[in-house]
Amino acid sequence: MSTEIHSTAVVHPKARLAEGVSIGPFSVIAEHVSIGAGTRIGAHCVIEGRTSVGAYCQLFTGAVIGSMPQDLKYRGENNELIIGDRNLIREYVTINPGTEGGGNKTVLGSDCLLMAYSHVAHDCIVGNHVVLANSAALAGHITVEDRAIIGGLVGIHQFVRVGTMAMVGGCSRVVQDVSPYAMVVGYPAKVFGLNNEGLRRAGVANEVKDQLHKAYKVLFYSKLSMSHALEEVVKTTQGATVELTHLLDFIRHSKRGVCRASSASLSE
Repeated sequence: MSTEIHSTAVVHPKARLAEGVSIGPFSVIAEHVSIGAGTRIGAHCVIEGRTSVGAYCQLFTGAVIGSMPQDLKYRGENNELIIGDRNLIREYVTINPGTEGGGNKTVLGSDCLLMAYSHVAHDCIVGNHVVLANSAALAGHITVEDRAIIGGLVGIHQFVRVGTMAMVGGCSRVVQDVSPYAMVVGYPAKVFGLNNEGLRRAGVANEVKDQLHKAYKVLFYSKLSMSHALEEVVKTTQGATVELTHLLDFIRHSKRGVCRASSASLSE
């Protein structure tokens, strides 16, 4: 594979481009940028700061990656943006590097889809196979675990965590943690049950889904407090799966509290 740089692109001579990188018209690649093999940069993109983009990613028109954090506390300290492999970063997506208050690092995993106009702010940690739909916005210091899906026009508050395989419905306002495997929507977001379709697509076994379903009934649809509901799930579950253990640990370690259930019943 040969590297292709359009004649109108501006690439700093110290930028590190691996084999097979393609850079489109009028794009700008700054000094401290590293781009992995086979990655394609579209027209009018800007990649700056200490940004590392993995292999076989594709950035579409107007993406702005690695620009200064939108944080008034930022004073120019060294920071990083680390992007994994095989990500699709669509038109006009923005991703900021970290700040001192969050370890100076923003991370996007691999095999993610960031749709047009979505935003990942400073100090976010985003896992693998994550989808951000159009105009979804992650504020600073957010963690999104693997295979979560964030719907269009969703706004997520600083320091919130979104658990693995969770799905956040479009136009939701998320101010508390979203439990793993949950399906939430609303203003503010509330739990409407398990993300059954996400579990099916991920090939999760039926016995695991059954265990999660029973746990959700206790955690979100009983009249118990969350602490007592956690105790009840542990007491009544024989041979907790990895998935259930992760769910319970996620809730136990929540600092903002988790989104609670809607008034709708959990489907059978």
